[in-house]
Amino acid sequence: MLIFDAHLDLSMNAVEWNRDLTQSLEDVRRREQGLNDKLDRGLGVLTFEEMRKAEVGICIATQIGRYVGQENPLPGWNSPEIAWAVTQSQLAWYREMERLGQLVQIVNRNSLNRHVELWNTSPAADAPIGYILSLEGADSILTPSHLETAYEYGLRALGPAHYGAGRYSPGTGAEGGLSALGRDLLKQMLQLGIVLDVTHLTDEAFWEALELFDGPVWASHNNCRSLVPHQRQFSDEQIKALLERDAVIGMAFDAWMMHEGWERGVTTPRSAGVDLERIVPHIDHICQLAGNAHHVGIGTDLDGGYGTEQTPYDLDRYSKLQSLVGILAKRGYGDDDTHSIMHGNWIRRLNQIWSDT
Repeated sequence: MLIFDAHLDLSMNAVEWNRDLTQSLEDVRRREQGLNDKLDRGLGVLTFEEMRKAEVGICIATQIGRYVGQENPLPGWNSPEIAWAVTQSQLAWYREMERLGQLVQIVNRNSLNRHVELWNTSPAADAPIGYILSLEGADSILTPSHLETAYEYGLRALGPAHYGAGRYSPGTGAEGGLSALGRDLLKQMLQLGIVLDVTHLTDEAFWEALELFDGPVWASHNNCRSLVPHQRQFSDEQIKALLERDAVIGMAFDAWMMHEGWERGVTTPRSAGVDLERIVPHIDHICQLAGNAHHVGIGTDLDGGYGTEQTPYDLDRYSKLQSLVGILAKRGYGDDDTHSIMHGNWIRRLNQIWSDT
């Protein structure tokens, strides 16, 4: 079954983690043996081959470049200008993958539906993977003209925040609302037709953004706070507000977001019993709040700065994502609802948001 994954940090893995995603997973892991510059060296699960085996024909793929001031302990870049340059190197990698036939960029309704038809008629091994470009955290947007440039090269969604302090909005682990820059950013996004991704926003910024921005919104990778209490997750009130805006919420497969009481460096997927089935209560909860299965999708965030040490233990390689289809059937989801969750909701929503050209 076709899968639409709404959040993959493909270019970050290539440009910053130095991973050649055109190679097999075994080759990528072998190349990283003995390296310790990143926590998840040798533990990644994602390559293009793995995506094709999982039948992930479409994804929302990110650029990311966090600016950090001297007082910010998080990893990042020491000026917004450097952050912008990093996102441009990531863009260059996407363009090279397009040249090789690994990827094809999707920017409007026509290109989306052509690509869906391609994947419905061509063997997955022969088809390029479609990607929709998103920016995770807006720190790298230096000026309004830089956002216009980004739209011209295909940026179609943007999340103003990531982790910690941000030029446009604080994010996960921080507090407070949008900055003046952030409020202006939303106005320009609305004019350009860029989707607002509310993932990672603080509670204050979330409510402020929904009040200021009346364009299309979604949450690319976010789970339920009522099941795993943490600011990173959405409360029922936030989920209901997104349902009112016809948003789709992508389920994230980061194990700490699937298990209450996770302790980084202590808890493991095996010790916590976090398997792929543990995402189903989050899917169920959103469906129950909505009264249907029209607002939940997949947004794995796999290899989003972590590997198998923080991935469901039965998802030790990305190709196993297709097993979620059988899990949903076992849990009582019919064919129509399963199709909606695995790809249909994202495709429907994009067809509503976008024009033909």
